[in-house]
Amino acid sequence: MDLGVAVRSFNTKTTTSYFSHLHHIKPDNLNSNRVASYAFLHSRRNPMGRASVKVNNSITDSVSKVNSMDAHDYVLDLELSSLAALCPLDGRYWFKVKDLAPFMSEFGLIKYRVVVEIKWLLKLSQIDEVSEVPKFSKEAESYLQNLIDQFNLDDALEVKKIEKVTNHDVKAVEYFLKQICQSHPEINKVLEFFHFACTSEDINNLAHALMLKDSLNKVILPSMDKLIRALCDIATATASISMLSRTHGQPASPTTLGKEMAVFAYRLSREREILSQIEILGKFAGAVGNYNAHLVAYPEVNWPQVAEEFVTSLGISFNPYVTQIESHDYMARLFNSIMLFNNILVDFDRDIWGYISLGYFKQITKAGEIGSSTMPHKVNPIDFENSEGNCGIANGGLSHLSTKLPISRMQRDLTDSTVLRNMGVGLGHSLLAYKSALQGIAKLQVNEASLNTDLNQTWEVLAEPIQTVMRRCGVPEPYEKLKELTRGRAVTRESIREFIERLDIPTDAKKGLLDLTPHTYTGEAEELAKKLNLVRSSVNGASLS
Repeated sequence: MDLGVAVRSFNTKTTTSYFSHLHHIKPDNLNSNRVASYAFLHSRRNPMGRASVKVNNSITDSVSKVNSMDAHDYVLDLELSSLAALCPLDGRYWFKVKDLAPFMSEFGLIKYRVVVEIKWLLKLSQIDEVSEVPKFSKEAESYLQNLIDQFNLDDALEVKKIEKVTNHDVKAVEYFLKQICQSHPEINKVLEFFHFACTSEDINNLAHALMLKDSLNKVILPSMDKLIRALCDIATATASISMLSRTHGQPASPTTLGKEMAVFAYRLSREREILSQIEILGKFAGAVGNYNAHLVAYPEVNWPQVAEEFVTSLGISFNPYVTQIESHDYMARLFNSIMLFNNILVDFDRDIWGYISLGYFKQITKAGEIGSSTMPHKVNPIDFENSEGNCGIANGGLSHLSTKLPISRMQRDLTDSTVLRNMGVGLGHSLLAYKSALQGIAKLQVNEASLNTDLNQTWEVLAEPIQTVMRRCGVPEPYEKLKELTRGRAVTRESIREFIERLDIPTDAKKGLLDLTPHTYTGEAEELAKKLNLVRSSVNGASLS
């Protein structure tokens, strides 16, 4: 039975990435003439028909210094070759994980910071007491929204260019927005209200929350769903195929292949549902969580209420009790949930690996592929091995995130900052694991002949139902009698039937035992597998709140 159809219908097209062109920039092409061709380093797109922006010296000396820096440096900084990448996610595996890049990269972090800064300025314009920021016209609101909607690599590079001077990544975003909004007469009057009363972590925690929410909802959860659906398809397709169980590696009561696949589908479904129910939290309470600066500037404003309205307007749940940072407890909960999902997947990977080694599955070969550099016959279960390995790498990183992030000295230390930059590593290796497992599943073919051979050679598994019926019929010491017959001895169909025939039990009970075979002694396994889609209500496309 070919199981690959279950997953081959999934779209395997590579999604165009914001970063794909960077892989084609070659170091030997970076002479001054060719650098000039990278127009995005020298000019910006022109939303709303506005003119290209030149830096106004009135903003800061820092920005003027930025303009004098050589664009060549930034191409060199951002050029990324798969051969030179330190992390295999950015090299060998880039095309399998790049869907996460718009959310979990430095570009993603900068973009979400821009989103928060702009949305905060818009929120200030809606507060009557903050009269210095009057309500924006529709045109000005559109202008600001357009900065978000059209934010791209050009803009991110300009932010990084400013950061070279400021050595502060969040301040660089503020300067960038002030610079880009100078040409708009209405917004130019309120430039100093960008980042008003904010600590950097007000911006960062919401940016990280949005990064997580979008990467999970748009990439990770859909990949989990594909994997779960593939297992459900296998479960229903193989619901009636009998298989010898193994406990402690030894023959045990038979099951069906479909029911064993259903176990994993159900486990993964439940954890996926738990993951989707985890609240993503955010704060916006200033330097130490008390709205100190806010109240000095505008004591008549209900700043906790404003903060809650602002955070929830971004689709993030509000955390009212914080220090300088949002406490990251939700992140620990979220990463622990992904780790458990990954551990369940490792359990699946290892079982499939074992079933392949037993000959229960064959793997569809692909022309030109090589399994071993020295043994031409090999068709190795490399996809499941890759899935297991990447789950391990992912869980190592996610484990550190979940144990470190909830801990911060007093009102805040900076240890979370560098750690949070590695969220994409744990999610990236998780995504790679899911795709590897799916790739392996697509190659599977059930080898029913091998399954039947094992069942035909293990009649001793009928010792369990025989001694159970003997108990019901009042036969003394049934367990001991079957133990003497079967333990450490070769048991055949004939020897089992002979034992049953000698039993002093009712005729109908005896007939039921004589009709049993290792193939038919599977209990409710087939029905459990067939009912999977009725009880598996958790895979419903739910997103994180």
